[in-house]
Parts: sequence; structure tokens; C-alpha cells
Amino acid sequence: MSDLDKSAFVKILTEPKNSLVKQYEKLFRMDGVKLTIPQDALETVAAMALERNTGARGLRSILESAMTDIMYEVPSRHDVAEVALTPECLRGTGECRYVLLRDTAPVAELASGALSEEAGQNA
Repeated sequence: MSDLDKSAFVKILTEPKNSLVKQYEKLFRMDGVKLTIPQDALETVAAMALERNTGARGLRSILESAMTDIMYEVPSRHDVAEVALTPECLRGTGECRYVLLRDTAPVAELASGALSEEAGQNA
């Protein structure tokens, strides 16, 4: 038997039908939020598992430690459309990236107000 390498860990994170990445994506979808885990973040998780010498079983704990706070925060916020993990977030040295929803009501009000002013000036 040979040890798994970083690319094998990335495959374990993403390829199985019930992979960890797919499980977390589904949990976030239940809250109406898209979860994005880019390739560099996946490679960071794999590298951390290699550094800790935890093997494939350590992948879950690495993701859980990064995701726990995010999973508590996101459901209480109604302005988050997407969460993107970053290598810094996974290592605990930075934040994940939030993509926020835009409130379209003020834009619509401004547009309709501007149109009615123009109509009044043209009349």
C-alpha cells in the first residue's frame, strides 16, 4: 500500500457521490446560499491533511474547523448569496469571501422617481 498524495485527497473531497464538498454545498443550498470551494482551497485542505499526517479521515475535521463559524453565521444573515472559501480561511489566517445580495428596491424606486420627474418636465 502506498500513501495518498495531494491529488488523491482532492479527488476524495470532490468525486464520490456523497463527497464532503457535495455535502457542504447541499447544506448551504438549504439556506439559499451557494458554497464555492475553488481548486486552490481544495489543495490547501489536502496539503493540511498531509502536513498533519491525518490521512483521508482528517479531511472532514479540517473542513469542519473552517466551516463551523460560517455555518452559524450564514443562516442569520439574509444578505449573503454566496460563500467562497479561501486558502487563508482554511488555514485560519484570513476570512472567507462573501458575495452579498443587492437590495433592488431602492434602485427601482430611484428609477421610477427619475422617470416620473422626466415625464413631468416633458409634459
